[in-house]
Amino acid sequence: MKVKVIGAGLAGSEAAYQLAKRGFEVELIEQKSVKRHPAFKTDDFAELICSNSLRSDDLYNAVGLLKQEMRILDSLVMKAADKYRIPAGKSLAVDRRGFSEYITDEIRKNPNIKILYEEATQIDDSVPTIIAAGPLCEGELAESISRLCDKDFLHFYDAVSPIVDKDSIDFDYAYYKSRYDEENEGDYINCPLSKEEFETFYNAVINARKIAVHDIDDEKYFEGCMPFEEMARRGYKTLLFGPMKPVGLEHDGIRPYAVVQLRKDNAIDTLYNVVGFQTHLTFGSQEEVLKTIPALRNVRIVRYGVMHRNTYINSPSVINDKYQFIEHPNLFVAGQISGVEGYVESAASGLYAALNLSQYLNSGIRFELGPDTMMGAMAAYISDKSISKLQPMNANFGIFRYEYSGPKNEKKKAYVEHALEVVREYAGHV
Repeated sequence: MKVKVIGAGLAGSEAAYQLAKRGFEVELIEQKSVKRHPAFKTDDFAELICSNSLRSDDLYNAVGLLKQEMRILDSLVMKAADKYRIPAGKSLAVDRRGFSEYITDEIRKNPNIKILYEEATQIDDSVPTIIAAGPLCEGELAESISRLCDKDFLHFYDAVSPIVDKDSIDFDYAYYKSRYDEENEGDYINCPLSKEEFETFYNAVINARKIAVHDIDDEKYFEGCMPFEEMARRGYKTLLFGPMKPVGLEHDGIRPYAVVQLRKDNAIDTLYNVVGFQTHLTFGSQEEVLKTIPALRNVRIVRYGVMHRNTYINSPSVINDKYQFIEHPNLFVAGQISGVEGYVESAASGLYAALNLSQYLNSGIRFELGPDTMMGAMAAYISDKSISKLQPMNANFGIFRYEYSGPKNEKKKAYVEHALEVVREYAGHV
């Protein structure tokens, strides 16, 4: 049976892999080689833009649990992440080029996947399809999806952190340490600031020039990707309780007033991402601001931070908890355009949408994941009819639903053990 997947990002690549694995003839449509958005830098599938971090790998963290659920379900994205992981403390960070190249190669060599390098412009609801067009979706395709939703898309602005050349970091000031790690040097490069140095930095940020946003009057940000200059404008101490928090980063027994952390961005250890410094300052202003940090006074920026609009549908009004359009049951949606937020969440939605489409085409959905799993909780959240206007959200235990009456300090452990048991049973049926 033939199915279609629109978009070869994290969600689309995962969906195509899962459907092909189950014997479907998958037509994967990807436009990057013929029409590439400026945010992308390569033609590889599942390209990571904002960061190379897939966040915490702690099983008792919500996104850590989600990743383990995906591993149980044979996730292509998790195979790539585990194969190309690089040191990042308790987080799962990857060599972004190796990660994307691995996924691209696996998709290209799969005999059940036919790749069409072209721009999709219309949605045909007579063909079983997963729409994984991504949050940068625009043009005719965006208009076609909007008609399915019977209303305009919602949207918010997202921003990307700069990446710097390791050789330009001044280690007379910088030091290695992971937060709260007392025994080892750690995987992060830390750039400390004194109170006076932070004040100089803060004033530079407040007075820096922003790139103008012309296409809307009201800028809306996802809180997890708030530009650091917008955080600074919220108050002098906002950054000190956010990305520049010094707690757990003491060096030689001294806690700095503020710290900028850098995380390795490639396996050969030459590039570092400025953690939490997503921005839409002008390129010149980015350099001026970073050079006020002593360890970065000679910094060379190899990729500047950029701003882009992320688009998503108001999912509760149009899809169910299977990522399936209510009025168009042949159509499913996945990725950030569905209203989930984050790399891992996007891939997970592609995986779950594919499994649901597979069941639907094989005489209806018989097995499903409920909100007592992280994957099911995400699907339940974005389809919750009591939500009138969806706000994108990362995986978190606040949306998790499992009745537990034991000791409070055992709650997350109980959540995790129960969820993994449910997912293992589900995996045996799909």
